[in-house]
Amino acid sequence: MTSPSDPSAPRASTRLWRPDWAVPVGEVLGQQRHGGSDPTYKVDFQGRHWRGLRTPEGEATLMIDARLRDGEVHAAAWGEGAEWALASVPGLLGADDDPSGFEPTHRVLADVWRHHRDWRIGRTGLVMEALVPAIIEQKVTGQEAFAGFRNLVHRWGNRAPGPGHDLGVWVQPDADTLRTIPSWEWLKLHIDPARSKAVVLAARVAHAIERTATMSPQEADKALRSLPGIGRWTSAEVRQRAMGDADAVSFGDYHVAKDIGWALTGSAFDDDELEAYLEPYRPHRGRVQGLVALAGLHRPRLGPRMAPRTHLPA
Repeated sequence: MTSPSDPSAPRASTRLWRPDWAVPVGEVLGQQRHGGSDPTYKVDFQGRHWRGLRTPEGEATLMIDARLRDGEVHAAAWGEGAEWALASVPGLLGADDDPSGFEPTHRVLADVWRHHRDWRIGRTGLVMEALVPAIIEQKVTGQEAFAGFRNLVHRWGNRAPGPGHDLGVWVQPDADTLRTIPSWEWLKLHIDPARSKAVVLAARVAHAIERTATMSPQEADKALRSLPGIGRWTSAEVRQRAMGDADAVSFGDYHVAKDIGWALTGSAFDDDELEAYLEPYRPHRGRVQGLVALAGLHRPRLGPRMAPRTHLPA
């Protein structure tokens, strides 16, 4: 297996970044991971984070190695999109996120914020990368969602360039590929027609979708929700990851409102109650959601888990 220090490995582009705060790299990058078996994301035995990316300049493998004792983040990248990937590192780790003005008064939330003061909301700048798994995760269990995304990437994606290939890191399929996947192949991936159709329709306008990364959060939300099959929840999930929108809340999620309500008031919320409760936190409502999740605060799971649907091919 090749590595960045192996002389037989393809030549890497590298970057050394010295952030002015102690970046908790794993906590920040965790928002980009879709389940523990996400094929586009690996953490190796040295604690380095590897991602397979489809950048505007081509495919790339990005490796991030945090050396917090030295106050440094070392990054290396391979492939046609290597330079783009390296340029994205500060934003990916939250350099564009501004938490000023966020001073929670609730005891639980204030305590979480005190323990995670260096946590930031990162941005990839890659909208389709966030949109495809978000669509696949619509209205299904996490187990079914992560399996569907994993199947899609393994069947129709590519191995990441450089050492990412040997590490088993993958890159999501491109828009041209997504547009041509037949309906019966989506069913084999365990992705139903409602979700697969939304992915295909989005892929047809992928270039326009990518431009939302430079829009204001309000403009991006409006543009995304103008697409068939893209609603409030999906737009928020995309804006959180691709744009680092600290005010994006996943309204419509099966767990989010209930968990935040339980964590902060002892009573599960519905979406309307959550929206009213979070209003004073603008423009940091999504930060509240992220911190509650980061701290692992959720209502007790007492009932049986929802089973994956069985009417689709395995």
